[in-house]
Amino acid sequence: MTASFSHFRRPLHVMAAAVAAMALSGAPAFAQSAPTPELEAAVQAVQRAGQADADQYAPEPLAAARQALAQAQAAHAARDKKEALDLAQRAAVDADLARARSLEAVALAEVAQRKAEVADLQQKLGAEGGR
Repeated sequence: MTASFSHFRRPLHVMAAAVAAMALSGAPAFAQSAPTPELEAAVQAVQRAGQADADQYAPEPLAAARQALAQAQAAHAARDKKEALDLAQRAAVDADLARARSLEAVALAEVAQRKAEVADLQQKLGAEGGR
C-alpha cells in the first residue's frame, strides 16, 4: 500500500513553518555578507579599468587593483570591516590610476598618429608645390 499525503502525521502548516524558519535563519548571514558600497565601487573601478584596455597600457596598477580587490573581498568574507574598507579603497584608487594611464596612452597614441598624418600631408603639399 502506498502512502498518500493524508497519512502524514504532521500537519502541512507545521512543515511550512519549519521551512520558513530555516529560510529566515539564513537571512542575517546573507545580509551581513552583502557587499559594502566601497567594495562595489572597487569592483566597478576595476571593471572600468579593464574596459579602458588597462591590461595593455597599465598592467602593473591594474594587477595591484585586482589583488587589492581580491584581498578586500576576502577580508569582507572574514568580516574584517576595517581591512575590507581599506583594501577596497586602495583597489579603487589603483584601478582609477590604471584607467587614467590607459586613457593617457591611448590619447598619446592618437596624437602621434595625427602628427604623422599632418607631417605626411605637409610633405605631399610641399612636393606638389615644388613641381
